[in-house]
Amino acid sequence: MRIETDLKLGFKDVMIRPKRSTLKSRSEVSLKQDFKFLHSTSCWSGVPIMAANMDTVGTFEMARVLAKERLFTAIHKHYSPQEWKVFLKDKTTDFYDHIAISTGTGTDDFEKISRIITENPLLKFICIDVANGYSEHFVQFLKQTRKQYPDKVIIAGNVVTGEMVEELLLAGADIVKVGIGGGSVCTTRVKTGVGYPQLSAIIECADAAHGLGGHIISDGGCKTPGDVAKAFGAGSDFVMLGGMLAGHTESGGEVIEKKGQKFKQFYGMSSKTAMEKHVGGVAEYRASEGKTVQVPFKGEVINTILDILGGLRSTCTYVGASRLKELTKRTTFIRVSEQENQVFTK
Repeated sequence: MRIETDLKLGFKDVMIRPKRSTLKSRSEVSLKQDFKFLHSTSCWSGVPIMAANMDTVGTFEMARVLAKERLFTAIHKHYSPQEWKVFLKDKTTDFYDHIAISTGTGTDDFEKISRIITENPLLKFICIDVANGYSEHFVQFLKQTRKQYPDKVIIAGNVVTGEMVEELLLAGADIVKVGIGGGSVCTTRVKTGVGYPQLSAIIECADAAHGLGGHIISDGGCKTPGDVAKAFGAGSDFVMLGGMLAGHTESGGEVIEKKGQKFKQFYGMSSKTAMEKHVGGVAEYRASEGKTVQVPFKGEVINTILDILGGLRSTCTYVGASRLKELTKRTTFIRVSEQENQVFTK
């Protein structure tokens, strides 16, 4: 047993210090970025914000809207090959740049994505997603996937430490998902005691990834547009959103009406709700590590997207970043006191 005493911070522990700016308007800020990848020969251009691969967020309906705005959707893994075939019928080549097919690490998972990719060879992105990216089995599955698909862009996670980011990149990942326990419907930190404050995880993992020519996604913990800006400021290449995109027309789940108000169900993919829906219940050897909530119905997701993008542009004007790529170079975080933190997060 050992104790690390270095300070670790989350989004709520800091604010971004304003700096002198020559920008006259938010309209001068470009949020589009261009990426080349460590292993894949593909390039990517767009706004690096992603819908999470949860079945209440990463839906086909969500992908249609986000792709029009050049944002990205990691589509959840529970669609059938036939549903994928119908969804991708008559889609333009550009559309494939803004979606990923998600998978677990079982034999059936590999066979399923192999079939979907064979039937839809224009798919460029594969998202290998597990709660615990530290297992040797996960690393071996990643290596197998890279060998099978040398030209695909592979997203893999989740982890929260620099050394594991490096291992996943060397094993074949192009982009590593960073975050454990920070999601709004994730209870891993409560059930297991395992986790890492998200801001510090981003800073440390981005440093490790960029040293090897890889990229990271900040996955979890964003509750406001300001949190998205902090994630980019800390060095994340992409930011993945779950709760912020839940509850919309395009989100999964039925609309529930209570006392004249509409709600939509939102749950973690390790929750009892998700496991009962997809695998017949919680296995006796494990515990649920997610919760189920009802979020107020928010209407069309485009309004939320425009609000997030507007907030991000505004952040850039406060620090003088004319492009999103410049934000991390222009960011200075200031720690806030506990008292200020309580006021700030209300």
